[in-house]
Amino acid sequence: MSQMRESTPASTTSTVGLGGIGTRADDVFLSVRDLRVHFPTDDGLVKSVDGLSFDLRRGQTLGIVGESGSGKSVTSMAIMGLHKPDSVQMAGSINLGGTELVGASPELVRSLRGKRMAMIFQDPLSAMHPFYTVGAQIIEAYQVHNKVSKKVARDHAIDMLGRVGIPQPAKRVDDYPHQFSGGMRQRAMIAMALSCDPDLLIADEPTTALDVTVQAQILDLIRDLQRDFDAAVIVITHDLGVVAELADDILVMYAGRSVEYSTAEDIFRRPQHPYTWGLLGSMPRLDREPTDRLMPIKGTPPSLIQVPPGCPFSPRCTFTDRVGAACRQERPPFSDSGARHYVACHLAMPERQKLWTEQIEPNL
Repeated sequence: MSQMRESTPASTTSTVGLGGIGTRADDVFLSVRDLRVHFPTDDGLVKSVDGLSFDLRRGQTLGIVGESGSGKSVTSMAIMGLHKPDSVQMAGSINLGGTELVGASPELVRSLRGKRMAMIFQDPLSAMHPFYTVGAQIIEAYQVHNKVSKKVARDHAIDMLGRVGIPQPAKRVDDYPHQFSGGMRQRAMIAMALSCDPDLLIADEPTTALDVTVQAQILDLIRDLQRDFDAAVIVITHDLGVVAELADDILVMYAGRSVEYSTAEDIFRRPQHPYTWGLLGSMPRLDREPTDRLMPIKGTPPSLIQVPPGCPFSPRCTFTDRVGAACRQERPPFSDSGARHYVACHLAMPERQKLWTEQIEPNL
């Protein structure tokens, strides 16, 4: 298993009374409460996010993990206000530093985007405009929020490109996105996202399609820049190795819902949800023989138009017979099992712990 980052100490005072999770209320910078993001289609209502809650403070990194279609990217785009209002139904609360974003005017959200919050997109080649130089795009983003001359903005763009490790930034600032390699484009995207010193940085699959050497460099870069800017960071990925490297806390999503939340150390050492066990079992291990087979999660994620009643993971779970009909009929509460470890599972906590120590962990 990948080496885990040392976890930042967190407050034990949770906000479970609000239906969510996190730290002391006065520490919270981003608070998401019962977020629902639904998309009407001809086939029915797609419930991409269906009752998600979490908290995040400045200087903290939250890793959101899950399979494709679990609602990770939809959540990030909802926070950034990137869903078209006429194509989405949103409810709940997204509070960013005291500003409510759900129901806010597009003008207000646009004024916050870039300055208070920024995003590193999964594919920088499609996220960056192909007809403008990399420098021009960073300059424009900087001038939108800072009343400075173009020369000052250009100098700032060169400085940011240099800070993210792009060689000869004074020359490369005039290059177009297609003239950059994949790793360099990702660095340029990070430079653009951080150009206005945002308080919140969302990285959506920041290392996808990059080779392992460049992946390590990008992760180190995000960690170093977070320390410099004291930003709150959300890392969205399906790669548990990435969150082991970066995250203080981990939120596991499945079918648009949160199924487990705790510190990174607890998630890797003492996971309590069968879905999390499956994710860990499908992750390559460096301390095992390469001939050992991975253990994929059987079945496929459910349709978000017809999410199963009860626990959405129940059709794929091998432990439903231990609970009975409740798994298929009743939605499990997302409750604290102790020490800020939240789980949505009908299995009793002592039984989950016994299964993990006696059956699951020895076979991972």
